[in-house]
Amino acid sequence: MIHWRMHSGEKPFACGHCDRRFRQKYHLVSHERVHTGERPFACPRCPMAFRDKQILTIHQRVHTGEQCPFACAHCPKAFRDKKSLAIHQWVHTGERLFACAHCPKAFKHKKTLTVHQRVHTGERPFTCAHCPQTFKKKKTLTVHQLVHTEERPFVCTHCPKAFKQKQALTVHLRVHTGERPFVCTHCPKAFKQKQALTVHLRVHNGERPFACPRCPKAFKQKQALTNHQRIHNGEPSTQGEEEDSNAGIIIKSFSVKDF
Repeated sequence: MIHWRMHSGEKPFACGHCDRRFRQKYHLVSHERVHTGERPFACPRCPMAFRDKQILTIHQRVHTGEQCPFACAHCPKAFRDKKSLAIHQWVHTGERLFACAHCPKAFKHKKTLTVHQRVHTGERPFTCAHCPQTFKKKKTLTVHQLVHTEERPFVCTHCPKAFKQKQALTVHLRVHTGERPFVCTHCPKAFKQKQALTVHLRVHNGERPFACPRCPKAFKQKQALTNHQRIHNGEPSTQGEEEDSNAGIIIKSFSVKDF
């Protein structure tokens, strides 16, 4: 019955202090101590006390020196508690116990399922304190909040530049390393950014995704469309009509043969 609740999502044990619910009664009892402040499990070797007996057991390994007694049988990893080992072993077994109720997807971790379900429910529980934007993941909110501050935690090791996002630093480092990981499958050209490769591929496949709403013309790049629309608005074009059909962001590329 208890195991079935993992699949059904049933949580019959409700907290009397908040809206949380639990599959098992002992989880409820342990949770309610968050509200009452009760810590009945005291360490016999130091003044610390805990809400849950298992947490006390894990804590006592600080005194005994036994840090990670639960070893994985498939790899060298070891864990402080049996539950963590059980969760880790799903990496080797491929078992996915947490199934989505809205689509065929299943996940190894409950937390991953919870985040995934927001795709279906539209829930965005993480709200920015500085603007109305909301997010599905806490990590995404953390990255977003840097927009409102001047903090740039990701510093280049080759120059004084710093960035708000790790991905931006990764792309910037290619200026120093010369790395061009995005290689065209049709010619020897390679690029620093995936978007640059996407735009370049249109040279080979003929794709023109940016269509003018006022005439039949279509363009490979958005900037080229913007420039073209000036003709309809009576504004001077920054480039000639023939050149404009292929114009846009200048993409620097190198041949793989050059490396």
